[in-house]
Amino acid sequence: MNSSALTLICLIGLLIIFLGLILSAIRIVREYERLVVFRLGKAIGSKGPGVVFLIPIADQPVKVDLREQFQEIPHQTCITKDNVTISVDFLIYSKVVDAVSSVVQVGNFAGASQGIATTTLRAVIGDIILDDVLAQREHINNMLRTKLDEITERWGVKVTAVEIREIIPPRDIQEAMTRQMSAERTRRAVVTEADGKRQSAITVADGDKQAVVLRSEGERQARILQAEGYSLALQTIFNVARGIDSKTMSLQYMDTLKQLGSSPSTKYIFPMEFTNLVQGLTQFIQQASTEGSSDASMVIVPDSTAPARAAPAADAPSGSGTGTAQTGT
Repeated sequence: MNSSALTLICLIGLLIIFLGLILSAIRIVREYERLVVFRLGKAIGSKGPGVVFLIPIADQPVKVDLREQFQEIPHQTCITKDNVTISVDFLIYSKVVDAVSSVVQVGNFAGASQGIATTTLRAVIGDIILDDVLAQREHINNMLRTKLDEITERWGVKVTAVEIREIIPPRDIQEAMTRQMSAERTRRAVVTEADGKRQSAITVADGDKQAVVLRSEGERQARILQAEGYSLALQTIFNVARGIDSKTMSLQYMDTLKQLGSSPSTKYIFPMEFTNLVQGLTQFIQQASTEGSSDASMVIVPDSTAPARAAPAADAPSGSGTGTAQTGT
């Protein structure tokens, strides 16, 4: 009976071992995982996803995560091209593209990538001056990603991105940058104000020029219209004047003389045509004065004073003075 119990215990143990070997030979691999299988110490490739059957004891699986991973690189002291010491930290994003190489070619990818990233960062920063380091982060990121990817490619790992998170220059450099920034902003403000004044002056000058041009154009149009009005008025006057006779013109001249006589002016300008009227008037005046003198010689004007009456009596003898003179002899 003891032997039968011992046999039963052995069978149960063998069954348990067999079930354990079967369970160890069956692996379920997720979509983002791969199993790198080593059979008797030799890599036979990667398997998965899904259900993977392994040979117990002979096959040794190594699980590899294919998802993108990030690794934080702590602050690293670097010296720029212009001999300024700065502290830089950044992030590395990578993913496994070849599961077998990531297991066979490198033992500790995290440590190896951190060492490569540190040396690469110092090499890149050493070829760039401080101002470019602060201003060209994207360029530095691309350079780091390219160089890291060239190294990690043989490890079956793809570096997808490198992002610089913080750059810390020394305190004196920070103070100098603050003063430079303040001076630059002051300069930009002065330049902007000067540009604004210049643009304003240009705009005002353009407005004045356009105003002068428009004013000149308006004056020219006004003069043209005024000249056209004068031309039409003169044409109308000329048409009317052609039907006026000399008597009407004489009356107009006389009316003009009347207006000239009532004005306070001391100098007068007469047209040449006025002489014709003056000649007619002088002839008329001479004729009238001749007729008046002839009439006045025939008229005797009596005087009421006594001496005036005695004068003709005294004149009468003088008219026959010869007789009086002869009587006296």
